[in-house]
Amino acid sequence: MSASTLTPGVTTRFDPAADSLPALLDGWLASHHGELVAIRRHLHAHPDLSGEEHPTAAYLSGILAGAGLEPRLLPAGNGVICEVGSGDPVVALRGDIDALPMTDVKDVPYRSTVDGVTHACGHDVHATVVAGAGLALAELAAAGQLPGTVRLLLQPSEERFPSGAPQVVAAGGLADARAVFAFHCDPKLPTGMIGVRSGPLTAAADMLEVRLSGTGGHTARPHLTADVVNALARVVVDVPALLTRRADPRAGLSVVFGAVHAGQAPNAIPREGVARATVRVLDRDAWGDAPELIDQLVRDAVAGTGADVEVDYTRGVPPVVNDRAATAVFGAAAAAALGPDHVVEAPISMGGEDFAWYLEHVPGAMARLGVGRPGEQLDLHQPNFDVDEQAIAHGVRVLVHTALAALADPSL
Repeated sequence: MSASTLTPGVTTRFDPAADSLPALLDGWLASHHGELVAIRRHLHAHPDLSGEEHPTAAYLSGILAGAGLEPRLLPAGNGVICEVGSGDPVVALRGDIDALPMTDVKDVPYRSTVDGVTHACGHDVHATVVAGAGLALAELAAAGQLPGTVRLLLQPSEERFPSGAPQVVAAGGLADARAVFAFHCDPKLPTGMIGVRSGPLTAAADMLEVRLSGTGGHTARPHLTADVVNALARVVVDVPALLTRRADPRAGLSVVFGAVHAGQAPNAIPREGVARATVRVLDRDAWGDAPELIDQLVRDAVAGTGADVEVDYTRGVPPVVNDRAATAVFGAAAAAALGPDHVVEAPISMGGEDFAWYLEHVPGAMARLGVGRPGEQLDLHQPNFDVDEQAIAHGVRVLVHTALAALADPSL
């Protein structure tokens, strides 16, 4: 699909004087559903890894420019910022665009053409929905019916540390914005359903590496060495357990080790060992205190073993804590767009999401976009992940309603 294929107004144009917003969107989506699906399939077939999204950014920029908008690339060239309308107030819509280092195992016409890379988290849908909402809103703007600016943020590098959200912020993505909104695909939620939640939605996600060292020696004489393996075992078992007594359990702070490496021979105590974990927490204040607390717990666990310890704590992303007013706007807009029976409370996830960085600057909310297909039990980050493409129209419809509601709401 070329960048100029989807041109607003070819088969239908908004006529605010004649129709209500639902009717306007019905007509627009009926005319452009095929093109939106084609955008999603192009993105799915041509995925880019985090930091390498230059082709994806150029493709989406071309789509928006073909509709008469003026997108601009991020300084690195791997993301897009595009304004629809003009003047105050300003509301931002974010969609991430990177893919995962996984092999696509689906037998579909739009299967990934890039070996070892696929959109297994729905970012192709996120990008399509945000771009589609921008194209629909552009017709309202052309008709003089957009009371402000909707800024589209097509963001790179959500799937790695350091992530791409700070790049977008540094490039002016949130300048003068009163709020920011985003979707994340949810295959556990049926298509046509939207999940909203005020307060914590996803957890902070940091990385912890504990490296222990000692003299090494024979397993027959552990008393003459610093037993690194034993000390590592204490860290892996004791630190998560101690957290339950040193941190407020309501904060949801957890340490889970995913890698432990030490030695080769069963009769030799190694000189060095390492354990790596993720740290997840739902509370913003607890996230701030986590590095110091966990460092102390690691050292307490190792004390007395004789091993030397190095603790490397790497910040990832804060928790996504949805703003109450922004969540109310999102939920009400979703109900207006799809009907109140299509809006449910989203569950809390311990996964990380770099949308949280935007919420460090302006109020906002992330919601769950149902993409589940009947009879399938898929999950995110699986190599066979796919979506019900009817969800694209639902996402566009809800984001258009949300943007207009947010522009009209002075409480944000």
